[in-house]
Amino acid sequence: MQTYGNSIINISIFAAFVLITLIVVIGVTRNSEKKSGAFYTGGASFSGRQNGLAITGDYLSAASFLGVTGAIAIYTYDGLLYALGFFVAWVVALYLVAEPLRNTGQYTMADVLSFRMNQRPVRTAAALSTLAVSFFYLLAQMAGAGGLVALLLGVTDPLWQSGVIALVGVVMIVYVLIGGMKGTTWVQMIKATLLILGGAVMTFWVLAKFGFSFTDLVNGAVTNPNNAKTVAGFKWADAAHMLDPMAKYGKDPVSFISLSIALVLGTAGLPHVLMRFYTVPTAKEARRSAVWAIALIGLFYLFTLVLGLGATALVGMDTIMGAPGKENSAAPLLALALGGEVLMGIISGIAFATILAVVAGLTITASASFAHDFYNSVLKKGKADPAQEVKVARTTAVVIGVIAIIGGIAVNGQNIAFLISLAFAVAASANLPSILMTLYWKKFNTRGSVASIYTGLISSVVLIVFSPAVMLPLKNAAGVAVAHPLALFPLTNPALVTIPLAFLAGWIGTITSKQPADADLQAEMEVRSMTGAGAAEAVAH
Repeated sequence: MQTYGNSIINISIFAAFVLITLIVVIGVTRNSEKKSGAFYTGGASFSGRQNGLAITGDYLSAASFLGVTGAIAIYTYDGLLYALGFFVAWVVALYLVAEPLRNTGQYTMADVLSFRMNQRPVRTAAALSTLAVSFFYLLAQMAGAGGLVALLLGVTDPLWQSGVIALVGVVMIVYVLIGGMKGTTWVQMIKATLLILGGAVMTFWVLAKFGFSFTDLVNGAVTNPNNAKTVAGFKWADAAHMLDPMAKYGKDPVSFISLSIALVLGTAGLPHVLMRFYTVPTAKEARRSAVWAIALIGLFYLFTLVLGLGATALVGMDTIMGAPGKENSAAPLLALALGGEVLMGIISGIAFATILAVVAGLTITASASFAHDFYNSVLKKGKADPAQEVKVARTTAVVIGVIAIIGGIAVNGQNIAFLISLAFAVAASANLPSILMTLYWKKFNTRGSVASIYTGLISSVVLIVFSPAVMLPLKNAAGVAVAHPLALFPLTNPALVTIPLAFLAGWIGTITSKQPADADLQAEMEVRSMTGAGAAEAVAH
């Protein structure tokens, strides 16, 4: 059983990261109020700079560090498209939905979607959508945890890897139960700082290896003899064509277009990212946090280009694809090549902290949505005791953690960036059309909102299940790969079909409804979304 680095060093660094962050969580939440607002938004007590760091920590998940770096290392130019898609998506989210959502809502995305609608049906739909998106996103983080620890400890036994995933789930649950949003935010701030510093050090180190010449770095990646001619079924004609655009996606351009749409539009529908804007006290601080986030996120994605090419040049595709975690192991193996076992342990510890912080943010978002939007607003008709609501949220966090552990074990070994793209497709289909029509179409009504959410959610999940991404090719008697008989949908990402379907369903639902939109609530919402006036007030009507 091969290990990459010293297991004792790796375990010690992992334990130190977990222990330090747990101490921080306990310290910052010791005197917190036991109210729903404190649990969901940290009392809206964070500054724009702090929240910008936390947003960065929430957004730069394992897909950004491990998945994108690995995709660039293996697919070079085509792997870079993930980084570009994730970054452009953040710009779209800022311009279209971030500030209006923060100004209009209170705790969750459903506050906005139901603001001028009938509360119960819209909140139910939004809660289900939030849970589904969070689940898909959690799968990727859990898979990253399993692959990362398997790499460091040389664990190839699936049972041991499953145990690692379960451990991540348990720690995630502890973070949320103890700290709520306040503790989770501090974990994300620490993680973002460490991730950017670690990425900067490695980027500088890689460039120094090649005389700070990007051209020499690219040449080193192309000429490394340890690069495979065939990677995961994808064959390079020769090394000179490794940097050709669309070498991977050129055979299926429609799937690539669908993937691009999912990446660019998905962020604007991610509940756990949008919920971050409720942790600041004013619209001005929300804008400041957005500026900080976009600067830090953009900087980090520049790092991933150098890190990915550095892994190709200094480690090689053969070694990366032969390690536990495959593509997801590129960044830790690059750290091992640069600075030995200690640097690998530190970088892997940062990656582990990245996974813990993101899964904690996802879990609190999902649990808040269920407790606030479904338990309080639907079951209790807005009259639930705040303490009981928080208790339900904590219980939900435990249930979500258990489900995420089971799902993470099922997808262990998949590329994290790819798994995230599926979560983006669900978010862009189920949430974004309804968000945009709620904010910008005055005639949009309850039937349209519910129809849009359910159509986007159901169609995206069903098409993902029956796509080649899930129904993987089988081998016939001759050992030749053939399409799975249940791969009924030809595209690997459904966004190209499901997003227009959700918009169409919202339009049809609106024009066929006999209940007109509430003009007074529409006017109030417009004022709030543009100015932030009354944003801290209750939204139940």
